[in-house]
This record gives sequence, structure tokens and C-alpha cells, in this order.
Amino acid sequence: MSAWSEVFLGVIAAATLSIAIAQLGIFVAAGLLARRMTRLVDRVEQELKPLFGHLDAIGRDAARATALATAQMERADKLLASLASRVEQTASTVQSSIGATARSGSAVLSAFRAAFEVVRAMRQSSRRRQGRAEDEDALFI
Repeated sequence: MSAWSEVFLGVIAAATLSIAIAQLGIFVAAGLLARRMTRLVDRVEQELKPLFGHLDAIGRDAARATALATAQMERADKLLASLASRVEQTASTVQSSIGATARSGSAVLSAFRAAFEVVRAMRQSSRRRQGRAEDEDALFI
């Protein structure tokens, strides 16, 4: 073997050693990074657990509020339906009562008219009788 082969062999050995050291450094750095990431993830989980608990409570409260609002709307709907039917019944009662009153009022007015017609007829017939009696008296002579 020549001197140059030993030099090149030494350079190859040094390069291999430096690559091995670099790889070892990379593995150590990757391990440290993985450990830091694990700690970060654990910390984030610990920080977010109460937040998720609060979000869950907010969701339950929202669901409860929605259920209460739905129940209130159903009650309001029933109340308005009942009110509408009562108003309708009242309107029909008032209309029938006004109609009956109008019919009875009309009957009373018809009775008054008939009474006045009878009184007129009686007056006219008494005037006619007086007029006939005067005519007959004039003829009687």
C-alpha cells in the first residue's frame, strides 16, 4: 500500500467519523425536540381541558335554553290560539245578539207603524163619516 492510499483511507475514516458524530448529534437533537414537543402537547392539553369543559357546559346551557324557548313558544302559540277562538266566539255572540236586537227593534218599529196606520185609518174614517153626514144632511132637506 502506498502512502497515498493510507492518506485517502484516513480521510475516508475521518469523514465517516464526522458523519457518524453528525448523525448522533441529529439523533440527540431530535430526541430533545421530541421531548419538548411532548411537554408542549401535554401543557396544551392541560390548558385546553378546562376550555373544553367550559365549551361543553356552554353547549348544555344552550341546549337547555333552546328547549325552554321552544316550550315558551308552544305555550304562546296555545295562548294565541285560545285567544283567537275566544275572540271569534265573542264576535259571533255579539253579532247574534245585535242581530236579535235589530230583529226585535225592527219588530217594535213595525208594531209602531201598524199602530200609527190604525190611528190614521181611524181618523180618516171619522173624517169621511163627518163629511158624509154633512153631505147627507144637505140632501135631507
